[in-house]
Amino acid sequence: MWIVRLALRHPYTFIVMAIVIMIMGALSIIRTPKDIFPNINIPVVSVLWNYYGLSPEQMANRIAVINQRSLTLTVNDIDHLESTSLNGVANIKIFFQPGANIATALSQATAMSQTQLRQLPPGTTPPLIIQYSASSVPILQLGLSGKGLSEQQLFDFGSNFIRVQLADVEGAAIPWAYGGKQRQVQVDLDTAALQEKGLSPSDVVTAVSNGNLILPSGTSKIGSYEYDVESNGSPITTQELNDLPIKTSGNSVIYIRDVAHVRDGFPPQTNIVRVNGQRSALMTVMKTGNSSTLDIISQIKDELPLIQKGLPPQLQIHYLNDQSIFVRAAIKGVVREAIIAALLTAAMILLFLGSWRSTFIIAVSIPLSILTASVVLSA
Repeated sequence: MWIVRLALRHPYTFIVMAIVIMIMGALSIIRTPKDIFPNINIPVVSVLWNYYGLSPEQMANRIAVINQRSLTLTVNDIDHLESTSLNGVANIKIFFQPGANIATALSQATAMSQTQLRQLPPGTTPPLIIQYSASSVPILQLGLSGKGLSEQQLFDFGSNFIRVQLADVEGAAIPWAYGGKQRQVQVDLDTAALQEKGLSPSDVVTAVSNGNLILPSGTSKIGSYEYDVESNGSPITTQELNDLPIKTSGNSVIYIRDVAHVRDGFPPQTNIVRVNGQRSALMTVMKTGNSSTLDIISQIKDELPLIQKGLPPQLQIHYLNDQSIFVRAAIKGVVREAIIAALLTAAMILLFLGSWRSTFIIAVSIPLSILTASVVLSA
């Protein structure tokens, strides 16, 4: 064979090539992301509308259909549209032609959705527009629990403390926590007291809005100094909202506490998470981009002990689902099988041919072939 004759005429060239393959193969193994699925770029963008209280029919007719018509006129390279309308939620998926510029499509969909808000029902908030990726899968789940901590506190710690401080982990996307109770200031109306005093719920809303203001007041120059003037009409605590006046009736003032009660509460709970039978909150870490699953989970596990120092000591963080265990086990299995295959092949050559030289050649060529394949796959 010509390649054998070429190798015999230029042995040092092939030795250098073998060394280069070993170096490039080792670097490719170290640098190539280790993951469950390869990075799959599917040209799909999701436009997610939220308007709690609207029925699925209203979400479809008043929001989804109107937005779809506008998207077809302003967004380029659309293949087709799909929409799903639920109670208070409408999800529009925009499928693009292969090779479409997704960055341009995202900006076009965002611009159209922002300008269309005036045509939609009053109070409609801007949609969440994200690019869909089939490789964005949950790689880590964290369970938050702790004796003496309410579900509002668990949700608050997960969404507003842990989630925020893990934002610097490259390739990690952390949605809102599941379970727990979202902290919210609630105003419980006493309808009988409202009717007795001739008030309506809108009067209470107006009183809360007018009595909870922070307005810029400019500066005040006194002598040779100029001072910043702060006008803060916002109550410091939730209980102080009960003392806001609604209106004056004769010589008496009607306060919010007379017709309602303001408390630190939560909206109706739609999902429940239990860890070891105890009410908890669940945080899911999603992988995005080309980052390695092992690198993302390793960075999160390094940062969590530092984050936990600033949280209550009774808060416990449990690792419920860790995909890095599966990935590491798969890598170890591949390495183990490769070593066994190389040893068995070398043993068979030595047993049947009885040549140490042939055995050495086979023992070297098999790892070089695997390293070459690693370089090609990495590229």
